[in-house]
This record gives sequence, C-alpha cells and structure tokens, in this order.
Amino acid sequence: MHLQRIRVPDFRVLKDVDITFENNFVPRIFPLGSLNGGGKSTLLQLIFTLLHCSNAPEKKPFLQNFLYGFKLRDDSTKRTLAIIDIWENSKVFSLDFFCCKASYITRQWQVNDDLILPKHFPLFLTVKILSETSIEFDNIDHTKLANKIENRIINYYKENKIAIKDTKNMVKGYLNLLINIKPSLSKIRKYIESNCLIFISDYRVENKEKNIFLCRIDGLNIPKISDSKSFVNNLQKKIFIAVPSTQVFLFMAQNDRELLLKSDSNQKNRYYSQLQSTKAQLRNLFTYDFFAVDILIQAFKDARDRDFREAIETGEYGNHYQRLKNELNQMLFNKKINIDKDLNGVNFTLDRNGETIELSPEDLSHGELKRLSIYMWLKHYNIEDAIVLMDEIEIAFHPDWQYQIIRDLQEWAPNNQYILATHSYELCQALTPAHVKELEPKLIKQDPEN
Repeated sequence: MHLQRIRVPDFRVLKDVDITFENNFVPRIFPLGSLNGGGKSTLLQLIFTLLHCSNAPEKKPFLQNFLYGFKLRDDSTKRTLAIIDIWENSKVFSLDFFCCKASYITRQWQVNDDLILPKHFPLFLTVKILSETSIEFDNIDHTKLANKIENRIINYYKENKIAIKDTKNMVKGYLNLLINIKPSLSKIRKYIESNCLIFISDYRVENKEKNIFLCRIDGLNIPKISDSKSFVNNLQKKIFIAVPSTQVFLFMAQNDRELLLKSDSNQKNRYYSQLQSTKAQLRNLFTYDFFAVDILIQAFKDARDRDFREAIETGEYGNHYQRLKNELNQMLFNKKINIDKDLNGVNFTLDRNGETIELSPEDLSHGELKRLSIYMWLKHYNIEDAIVLMDEIEIAFHPDWQYQIIRDLQEWAPNNQYILATHSYELCQALTPAHVKELEPKLIKQDPEN
C-alpha cells in the first residue's frame, strides 16, 4: 500500500498543497521539508486522522476535534478538506474528503423534487443510516428497520434538543415517513452506491447548523457500500504515525490542547494524561520521546511464549527469545540488553576488557534509546506494507545517524512507505533530490558564501 498523492486546497496553514509520492521510487522513503511553520506536522496529522479514524465510530471524536474551525464558505454548500490517492495492487484509489450542508444533499439527490421535508426531518441521520445499512426500501421491513435505527433516532433528537413527548409515536412517525418517501430514499441510496460515498461524521461549527463530513471513493470496481467501507477499514489498519510527544495534536480536544500554554503544573499533567488516553485509543500512534520499555518487555514475553509453544508442539524450545536479544545487541554495538528476571524491566551491560559492567540509564544516550525504540515499534507491531508517517525522526541523532536512519528503515521494514517530516539536510542527502518533497516556505540550504 502506498500514498501516491495528497491535495489540500486550504486547511489551516496548508494552502494549495499538491504532492506526489512516486510509487516506482526505490527506496519508498520521502523526506518532507519546509521551514518552521510550513505545515509539515499538520499535513502528517491530516493524513493519519483521515485514513485512520474515518471508518471507526469509536474514533469519531478525534475526527471531530480535527475539524474544529473548518467552516464552509459563506457562498458555498460544499468544501473539500483533502483528496488522497492510494496506490495498491497496481490500482489507484482516490478518496475525496469533504464537508457539506443539507442544502447540498437535497440538491444533489433531488429530494425536494419529490416532497417537502418536515421542519425537523433528520436528513443527516437518514443519510447516515442509508450509507451504513443494506436495507432495500423497495421491500422495506418496518420492524427490522425500527430495531436498527430506533436508538439513533432518539439520540438525534436529544442531541439537537428537539422535545420528544412520546418516544414510541415519534419513532413510528419517522418510520412511516420513510416508507412514504421511498422514491426519494431510493434515489439517495442509488446516489450513495454509484458514487461510493461513505458518511463519516456530522460536526458543528460554533454552535451553528451541523455539517456533514463525507468521503467519496473513486477506483472501486463494484460500487457497493460494503466495498467502500471494507476498503477504508483495511486502509485504517495500514496507516501509522510516529511523533514527538511535545507536538500539538490536532485530533485532541481544543480545551486539552490549550493546556499546553498554561503554567499550572496540574494542567500540564492533565494534558499528558489526556495524551496517554489518546494513545491508548489510537493504537497506530507512537511517540518516540521516551524509551519504549513496554513494547520491549512485551516483545520479550511474546518471544518467550512462542518458544514455549514450540516446545509443547515439537518437544524442543524455539530460539525466538535468543534471536530477539541478538538483534537488539547488534544495534547496541558494544552494549548488551537483558530482561529482568521478573519481566518488569530491562537492564544494560557493557563488556570492557573482559569485564561486564552494569550500566545506569544515564549511561545510554537519547539517540541510542530512540533508535532502539523505533526498531522495536516497527517489529513488535509487525508494521509491513504500510504507510508510516514520521515527524522529526532526526531529533537526538548525530548527523551521521540522521543519514544512516534511511538505510535503517530500508533494512528494518523494506515493504513500508515512509514519509518523514524533517529539518535535516543530512537525512535528505541520503536519498535522491527527487525523493525530497517540500512545502512552502521551502527548506533551502543557504550558500555559506552569501
């Protein structure tokens, strides 16, 4: 899987962005450069949030946080956030993420040609139901439909503060209305399927009317709702992001982001607590500021368990545990890593003149621990044939290691595509100039003579 092209017309600092990542380039590693404030981090977060959160209901809040402040133009009923082209199995799939108003929907699907909708008719909800279910309205089963959408209808009215005096009659009335407008619903269904549309979310801007956020997919052979959702569901498993934890995350709530600008230590602790909670929910998010001890320990436990299973199945212990130790020790050069006997921690030793010296945490450099953490993250989560976004990977690396990290990524997981937001000239020079992509203002190395 490969991100081939990203277009962002106008989102925050990103203006008229149009970048192509060639699928025939080897290695599939693309530095992304600009001066500070060019939007590198914003672009990576945009790609990750759209591709990872769009088809998961439990991740809907992160997407809504990201859309905070994304308004429709006064003279428009539709606005594109981004168009992302994905290359897979020699085919290109284009995902157009856009928001729109109800008036855009009614005009596109010609609902108003057939009927006048009631004042509080939940059109957003109806579109969502039609895009998520396979109900055929020509042969509608009243009871089946009621069971599927009753709670959604009730929640919709509550969210929009519409009084409900009699829940059962309200639901019954809504269902009867759906049956009475079958021709219009059939048009909506046909439009959704023929255009491979997915209802992602609704969101409100500044307490005004809700907007709808949709994704249109081009390139699928058979335009079915199930195909569209299956494609996006597979895509969300193949997108990863690694960033410094000091970065401002646009998919976190605005109130939480503002805590970073407060001096109160309790508020700062609250922010980092929220960040930990976010990481627990977005499992494809990795922050590499600190040594990934938890990942490392779990990897040793998994290797031990595989060895034990092989012993039961074959009568002989496997060598997964020892192989993992050997791989890590090769990365550490003259140091060795060991797991504590209780499997609750790791320790390091140094062989010097035939003597084994135990090392303290401060005896290991930030760069060594970071390199080890990135390696373990890729290996432990079996990140392969994926799109891996990495921001400021060069932090804590000597210039030689900034150059070397390109070769490391090639060796550790060569089937991945890597997009590296960076300020490092050394990292960029490890690849051909055509690999390097830039945002305005561009990362231009100054001539020392000028």
